[in-house]
Amino acid sequence: MPTLKIIVASTRPTRIGRTIGDWAAAHAVSHGGFGVELVDLAEVGLPFLDEPEDATTGRYVHQHTKDWSATIDTADAFVFVMPEYNYGFNAPLKNALDFLCREWRHKPVGFVSYGGLSGGLRAVEMIKPVIVKLGMIPAGNAVTVFRRQMMDGDGRLIVDGNLAASADHMLDELRQLTEAMSVMRARV
Repeated sequence: MPTLKIIVASTRPTRIGRTIGDWAAAHAVSHGGFGVELVDLAEVGLPFLDEPEDATTGRYVHQHTKDWSATIDTADAFVFVMPEYNYGFNAPLKNALDFLCREWRHKPVGFVSYGGLSGGLRAVEMIKPVIVKLGMIPAGNAVTVFRRQMMDGDGRLIVDGNLAASADHMLDELRQLTEAMSVMRARV
């Protein structure tokens, strides 16, 4: 069974990303198309990019980079649970992407975005050129969480049929992309 790593991108102490990430992971498990692992960038604790060589060389000096490389290398697909900050994606996610190169290549990625008025859609559109440059394939189906409408007063996610259906569509597409791209990964 392919491995899906769900990466919670926000590291803010007051974030709602972990709540959304926990739901996304539980939903992916119930979907049944993947072995699922939640990866929380707040727990990973990567420093600002500090490798002396370019990531394309794959020559990592620091243990945190070697550990991050192993975490990403063992994935077949990803879901980024990502906020929108100031019309864009957040710095910890960009930093996490920049640490590596080969480990991302030929793997599909889905998005569970969240934010106020746009539900994080602007951040998703902004990150797509970065994803494509890394050799990843973005899924067309995504999950959008409009914070004001979909979080209750206690900070719990309000899951309805539409949210669950959009997650299922994204996961179905990721499974198809994972199978198709496994051929490319096998050739590398």
